[in-house]
Amino acid sequence: MILSLDHRPKILLRFLTFSTCSRKWISASPSKSLPPQSPPLLNLSTLFNSGNTHLHSPERELTLVSALKSCASNMAVSQGRQIHCLVVKSGLASNTFIHNSILNMYAKCGLIGEADSIFTSCWDLDTVSCNIMISAYMKSRRLEDARRLFDVMHSKGCVSYTTMIMGFAQNDRWAEAVGIFRDMRNAGVAPNELALASVISSCSHLGGIWDCRMLHALSIKLQLEGQVLISTNLLHMYCVCSSLGEARSLFDEMPEKNIVSWNVMLNGYSKAGLVQLARELFERIPEKDVVSWGTMIDGYVQVECLSEALMLFSEMLGNGMGPNDVMVVDLISACGRSAAVNEGRQLHGAAAKRGFDCYDFVQATIIHFYAACSMIDLAHLQFEVGVKDHIASRNALIAGFLKNRMIEQARDLFNDMSTRDVFSWSTMISGYAQSEQPNMALELFSEMIASGVQPNQITMVSVCSAIASLGRFNEAKWAHEYVRRSCITFNDNLSAAIIDMYAKCSSINTALEVFYQVRDRVSTISPWNAIICGLAMHGHANLSLKTYSDLQQCPIKPNSITFIGVLSACCHGYALLCSCDGI
Repeated sequence: MILSLDHRPKILLRFLTFSTCSRKWISASPSKSLPPQSPPLLNLSTLFNSGNTHLHSPERELTLVSALKSCASNMAVSQGRQIHCLVVKSGLASNTFIHNSILNMYAKCGLIGEADSIFTSCWDLDTVSCNIMISAYMKSRRLEDARRLFDVMHSKGCVSYTTMIMGFAQNDRWAEAVGIFRDMRNAGVAPNELALASVISSCSHLGGIWDCRMLHALSIKLQLEGQVLISTNLLHMYCVCSSLGEARSLFDEMPEKNIVSWNVMLNGYSKAGLVQLARELFERIPEKDVVSWGTMIDGYVQVECLSEALMLFSEMLGNGMGPNDVMVVDLISACGRSAAVNEGRQLHGAAAKRGFDCYDFVQATIIHFYAACSMIDLAHLQFEVGVKDHIASRNALIAGFLKNRMIEQARDLFNDMSTRDVFSWSTMISGYAQSEQPNMALELFSEMIASGVQPNQITMVSVCSAIASLGRFNEAKWAHEYVRRSCITFNDNLSAAIIDMYAKCSSINTALEVFYQVRDRVSTISPWNAIICGLAMHGHANLSLKTYSDLQQCPIKPNSITFIGVLSACCHGYALLCSCDGI
């Protein structure tokens, strides 16, 4: 039963009273005030405070829904609760539209508990209510609750599927997003632009050029390929799959391009090292933003064209575009690798001028730059004037000391650290291993394990190097087993270190076993070099040369270390031949 205005409790009238001066909602508790000229709330005040008792229900319903929508948009929780109270007292809570508006208001304001309570208290839940709660669950990362509700829904429409797909995609659950999309297609529900864009983005993380092509075909079938969001996501997916030819064809055919589209294509060229094509595209961008400049500069840095990167950076500043912190770090790191002292110091000044040097990763990069340029005093000065609580800065200075053969100073700084991460331990262990102090490296590794810090691949490479220097086979077996037991992922460097460790611990057969296990998975020359050199060192010249012959059948290119191993094998083979011939 709907109460007439004449029978409303007087307390409700006070809830909806506006001051004629300020027009602010009267509330006993502090809350975020709505804009003073908010039309929905003014209409609500007029409706419920007027003496007119002959107002039609649709007008009252529309006013309440508008007011609740305004509260949701402005995060006005207190006012929304007052309207909720009014609805309950007025007997309007059973109205589906008003009920869903209240549910939406609590969900949009982040009060998931109250929204959940209202949702579960209603016996007749419609699709709109379920969609509101699924969206709320996804935004609060309650993904399993969202999935359970979605699974029990009687009627699922495009909004239901899209909300689920977007929620999983935004929470990095890409395979599940793709799975929901397949269910959507099997159910005969046509996807909209947002659903298709989200599933394309998910497939970009999962990889697979055929998935990209099928989604491209589907977008054409659904006549969505002209939407800039769809075409840009497809463009990104082609670039991720290293299909730059198809990406460029799509880019050229796009009826509408925004700055994101240009930057995606530019990034595809830059990441592939095709800086000439990237520069040609860069010059065609109608209005470049900081991402455009940064992508092109990073492209030059990746192919070690520092002078071109710095020239472009100077041009950017001349156009009135300021750099961001990532760009500055990228360039300072490149200056450190190239020992470009003057350019690096100028970039340091630019970073300080814009306040970037207070960021821990920028400060660490500056310290690393000076240390890499053998200016350890300036590196130490930067550490002293910066924020000493930054663990990244301490790690950078420890690495700088070690690079400049100042291992005692590095250990003193390491000992002074109240908190150490895996990089702190790994850097110090690596320093001892490279300074021909393998026992100290292994002792520190034992302390690391005792402290509860989990080693990574970098740590274990240094540990294997230390064991190889000592030639202790039992410790080599223990280290290898520790890597397996700790589920540390084998990368090429770690595989090469284990092969080299076994070879130097007089177990070339075990080294060969490890090599055969990883041979088909490696993508760099390091493991091949380790076994070629190890076989040569043990006098297995023929097998070493056969391994080199196998390498030539792979797309991996040999380097100088490979040829040193081959020459060593040839020397051993010649010496063996001479001894057999009595020379």
